[in-house]
Amino acid sequence: MQKRWTRRAFLRSAALGSGALWLSRGRLTAGESPNERLNIAGIGVGGRGEANLSIVHREGVRIVALCDVDDERGAAAFKQYSWAKKYRDFRRMLDEIEKDMDAVVVSTPDHTHAPASVMAMKMGKHCYCEKPLAHCVYEARAMAEVALKAKVVTQIGTQHHANEKTRQAVEIVRCGAIGPIRGCHVWIGGKRGGGERPKDTPPVPPHLDWDLWLGPRPYRPYHPVYAPYGWRFWWDFGTGETGNNGVHIMDFAVWALRLGPPLTTEAEGPPVHPETSPTWMHVRHTFPARGDMVPLTLDFYHMDEGPPALREHGIPHAESGVLFMGEKGILFATYGSWKLYPEENFADFKLPAQTIPKSIGHHEEWIQACKTGKPTSCPFDYASGLTETVLLGNVAYRVGEKLQWDAKSMKATNCPAAEPYIHEPYREWML
Repeated sequence: MQKRWTRRAFLRSAALGSGALWLSRGRLTAGESPNERLNIAGIGVGGRGEANLSIVHREGVRIVALCDVDDERGAAAFKQYSWAKKYRDFRRMLDEIEKDMDAVVVSTPDHTHAPASVMAMKMGKHCYCEKPLAHCVYEARAMAEVALKAKVVTQIGTQHHANEKTRQAVEIVRCGAIGPIRGCHVWIGGKRGGGERPKDTPPVPPHLDWDLWLGPRPYRPYHPVYAPYGWRFWWDFGTGETGNNGVHIMDFAVWALRLGPPLTTEAEGPPVHPETSPTWMHVRHTFPARGDMVPLTLDFYHMDEGPPALREHGIPHAESGVLFMGEKGILFATYGSWKLYPEENFADFKLPAQTIPKSIGHHEEWIQACKTGKPTSCPFDYASGLTETVLLGNVAYRVGEKLQWDAKSMKATNCPAAEPYIHEPYREWML
């Protein structure tokens, strides 16, 4: 008999903050056998989801089920993996094929990353989830906690983490080549964001289940400005350009500088819109000392011109990048490259001894870890902290206050208005 999923049932069995942990009897335990076939289900299989599945599908891996609320969006994957069972509702899929799957790849919009991932992990399924890890800080923390308790293998979709040049930049920072680092500038270009809620209400296309697409977020009439892509810049569904591309480039700094939660976060940008993300933003975080690393101020910019430090130090403009401001010099890093400034001071620079092993590939790390128990480089316990820092920038911008962040209690101690953005409520959501 098919279960009827009310919000209460969903919370009891899979949702965030639930005390119960229940595991599938038939899951593949990490390290069981490197030759064991890995059965994977895809949740959100159009666009990025289709790309993720095409990478993980190889010998020793079988795609057993596909879920997408949009039949048109998922059509290519449905055709490519014609043998896989097809669903619109991930809750029903996980309930029905629990014993036939070992892992999930979650590539839905941001607002359903956590509900889908947490339900799967609580069933003992390994999880690969696209970035950003979650839609709010509470979800990100919960995802890491559930992954730890369930002892599942996880990886967030920050693919540049596996790039060899990225790893070299991390090693340069950590070896002390540019001295103590008290400042860091991280930026992405572009002006995407903004917009007003549509006043017209076109009919929902027959290929889309709009209620399932909304998931835990408040109900609103369908409009094509939200799906399949524009959702990124609506606060109810996405996390703006900060969470979209900002997570990728912030990963450089968080990893290299061993950053935990910030002490304070403040932000500026255009006048706050209650529904849509800004077209530009500047966020400033402060961090305490970490081991032998000194206290740090990190500035994040979503703006075409990048940080003023580029122009101050005569460094050529790049669409995105990181400037590590050391007492002995500056390391400029971006996707696939790095350079030290002033150039004349580092003319004879040689890379430090390698301390970070070369990656076998971002998705490959996850596949092999699911089969052998080897660690991944971006598990959810790391991804949760990265996501928390990025999302706190959005919170500070939306409330218009400098946040005093108490990481232990997960509260902005000086700003009660931040709470609804840190721990977002779920709507009554029924199948």
